[in-house]
Amino acid sequence: MNKIQVSRRHIFRMVAAWIVLSLAILACGIGGGSAPSAEEEPAAPVLTSIAPEVPVEETEPPPILPLPTQPPAIPERRSLTLEYPPYMRAGDSDIVRLTLEVDDLGNVVPTAQIDGNVVTGEVVEIPNLYKTHNVIAEAKFDIAGMQISPSETISQTLSQGQSVTFYWSVRPQEVGTYRGTIWFYLRFVDKVSGEESQKTVSAQLVEIEAVNLFGLPASLVRTFGGIGSVVGAVVGFPFFEDIIRFIFGRRKSRGK
Repeated sequence: MNKIQVSRRHIFRMVAAWIVLSLAILACGIGGGSAPSAEEEPAAPVLTSIAPEVPVEETEPPPILPLPTQPPAIPERRSLTLEYPPYMRAGDSDIVRLTLEVDDLGNVVPTAQIDGNVVTGEVVEIPNLYKTHNVIAEAKFDIAGMQISPSETISQTLSQGQSVTFYWSVRPQEVGTYRGTIWFYLRFVDKVSGEESQKTVSAQLVEIEAVNLFGLPASLVRTFGGIGSVVGAVVGFPFFEDIIRFIFGRRKSRGK
């Protein structure tokens, strides 16, 4: 019985010690919740220096410049002047002239007659391709029924700032009105590849009237020709001489 009592007391003491220990732990937990631990203490504020704001001037971004390219060719302004005789005597020869010259002012030569010749002008623009191409000026005079020299196309090398002139000798064989066209072309030959291209610049109409030896126009010559034919037919009538004699015979008898 003594051993049993001793063990009960021992167990009771252990239970009591456990209860006391539990209460102590609980008391420590409640007390610890009211005081902040070292880990939960708020951090001290960090002082930082704030620099004053400096106003920044707004500037436009620099423009984007394009890559350098070959400048476009500026057309070269020139005047094209044509001179020809409006009237010629059949069998005679005369000169037709076409001139291409630089005209920076763009003056147009009005249609006029100078020394009996008709002079017309117009302004043309020529592409300025002299650095890359050989520029060739070409002209041709197309007219039917009249002798013309040269009859083929005339060519001359055209340089920047220089003039060129084309000449034709014309000679009408018969009385009449002759109409033709003077063509002016530009031919471009590439200096590197040799490729060619042609451009029609101008087509001017020409009208030349050929008259007879006495300077009479064709219309008047034809009129006189018709009158002459009538007179010739009357003179060739079989009784024309007898009629003339009869008329003059009556006049003589009245005079007596």
